Amino acid sequence: MRVKRRAKRTPLTDLKERIQKRQLAEEDWAILEGLTDTVARLSLALEEKNASLGKLAKYLLGAPTETQRNVLHREPPPDDQPQKEKKPAKGHGRNGAASYTGGARVTLKHPSLTPEDRCPGCEQGKLYELAQPAIFVQVVGEAPLKATVYERTRLRCNLCGEVFTPELPADIGEQKYTDSATAMLALLKYGCGLPLHRIERLQGHLGQPFPSSTQWDLLYAASLILSPAYEALVDQAAQGELIHNDDTTMKILSYLKERDPDSTRKGIFTTGLVSHYQGHRIALFRTGHQHAGENLNDLLKRRATGLAPPIQMCDALSRNASQDFQTILANCLAHARRQFVDLVDRFPEECTYVIEQLGLVYQQEALIQEEELSPEDRLLRHQADSQPVMDDLEAWARKQLAENLVEPNSGLGKAIKYLLNHWTKLTCFLRVPGAPLDNNLCERVLKHAILNRKNALFYKTQRGAHVGDLFMSLIHTAQLAGVNPLDYLTWLLKNGRDLEHSPETYLPWNYGAATS
Repeated sequence: MRVKRRAKRTPLTDLKERIQKRQLAEEDWAILEGLTDTVARLSLALEEKNASLGKLAKYLLGAPTETQRNVLHREPPPDDQPQKEKKPAKGHGRNGAASYTGGARVTLKHPSLTPEDRCPGCEQGKLYELAQPAIFVQVVGEAPLKATVYERTRLRCNLCGEVFTPELPADIGEQKYTDSATAMLALLKYGCGLPLHRIERLQGHLGQPFPSSTQWDLLYAASLILSPAYEALVDQAAQGELIHNDDTTMKILSYLKERDPDSTRKGIFTTGLVSHYQGHRIALFRTGHQHAGENLNDLLKRRATGLAPPIQMCDALSRNASQDFQTILANCLAHARRQFVDLVDRFPEECTYVIEQLGLVYQQEALIQEEELSPEDRLLRHQADSQPVMDDLEAWARKQLAENLVEPNSGLGKAIKYLLNHWTKLTCFLRVPGAPLDNNLCERVLKHAILNRKNALFYKTQRGAHVGDLFMSLIHTAQLAGVNPLDYLTWLLKNGRDLEHSPETYLPWNYGAATS
């Protein structure tokens, strides 16, 4: 027979009995007050936990973009409502012949007819050539790095034994791995995030082997040739009028193995810096123990004396700011907005107001970009149209805290305090010509380092990290300049000797003029 165990008596079980008998004592009110406070704290903690879990789910499962329509779950306007004329959507998986700028062009003439010939149809008119040719695009599959085997017939004299072998074509050269092959390898590895062993496997499947050890030897040798171009990029980036910076975590195995247990510096990061200099955008990567602010310090050490302080755009983390050099510090408005985006399901009314207000500011920025206004005219436009919007938002935020309309320690309260604590830096675009609204450009650049980390997982040594930083800087600066990175890297490698003496003439924006 199973014996039922008697529940252990506690002060709370006694309190429950007194509540049921409606015989509360004076000391019971203090217990009830404590329980109420505990429940409130647990509720806040649970809200924070749910918010964090929701954020994690977005990271793991994916989430729609943070546009107002997706965040606020709004349906598109019905067809009968007047709408702004929109530009045709890009893409849809269809590319015209003009999109294949890197493809070969073959002109086919009619086999039997030429202009001015008599029409074979009506036998009366004359033919003339149309301005627009008929277009057909054909895409074929082949290995990313294509090998060609040249078999040269050899002839030997049956008397003297001398062997005669034809020379290779003049345009081939004697390199087994050409400059274009090395450039393509760098683009696959550091531009597309393909690990070397994966490239080796792909090439092997296609019958054109390319060992990963050989790949690394080529990349390292090329990095020594291209080093002057990278240093020239760093020198020019240091003179920039506007510099974005941010960082992301990274792994370097040699650092992890040699970690000093007494050292306080244990993190490893890849810093992304984007500098605007004389109309050009320069992307730089630095991997190591230093934070984004320390890497910015190293960059500004190469800045010419006498230049005005640059505008620095980053998020509000103190480690992103320069400690040794003066900058005009601006903080990312998208970071502040994102805190309300994460809370919109829990505080729909308040978060909707903030998101809509900031949306008005971004609408003005979009119009400014379309009109291609100068920094000074852009500032005047924001002061006229965005300043009242931001003033209303600031007044609303201060009212929420001053009149206790929101719990200060709740998620919403913390988001509002973040907004107010960094208000001056978040609104730098209302006072300084050329100050951006957010750090999205740098975050997009950092995604290239994140792609490499996602696929390759780590760098083995600091030397490998430096080679990766060099190639990613050259590749993505070329992309920002609208230059084909494969052609650009090939051009640099072919001109390695001249590059060492005048690297500033081999920067991406000089590529078109030099090759035309």
